[in-house]
Amino acid sequence: QVQLVESGGGLVHPGGSLRLSCAASELILSIYTMDWYRQAPGKQRELVATITTSGGSTNYADFVNGRFTISRDNAKNTVYLQMNSLKPEDTAVYYCNAHRITMPTMRRVDYWGQGTQVTVSS
Repeated sequence: QVQLVESGGGLVHPGGSLRLSCAASELILSIYTMDWYRQAPGKQRELVATITTSGGSTNYADFVNGRFTISRDNAKNTVYLQMNSLKPEDTAVYYCNAHRITMPTMRRVDYWGQGTQVTVSS
């Protein structure tokens, strides 16, 4: 059974840092584009960061503003999100997503983790 398992969340003071990890089982992450999303209470899930299969290209939401770094270690089948200078508004459940387009159907396949809570509070 395919599983994505996030870890590394927790409670941190404003200005602090956390490193989230997303480990996969029964799934070869190297062929998947990986995203981190987040969802705060009462809000829609939003995209935080994306990294391509090789790790050669990354993209971030505007609100990241240079504070977060997405990376991957395909040998360890793991994706990371290093979060620095955390703010209270970063409080949310963070989810990792693996997706790819299958051929020849051009159908998108998605896998989601269960999420990890990040709380930024003094």
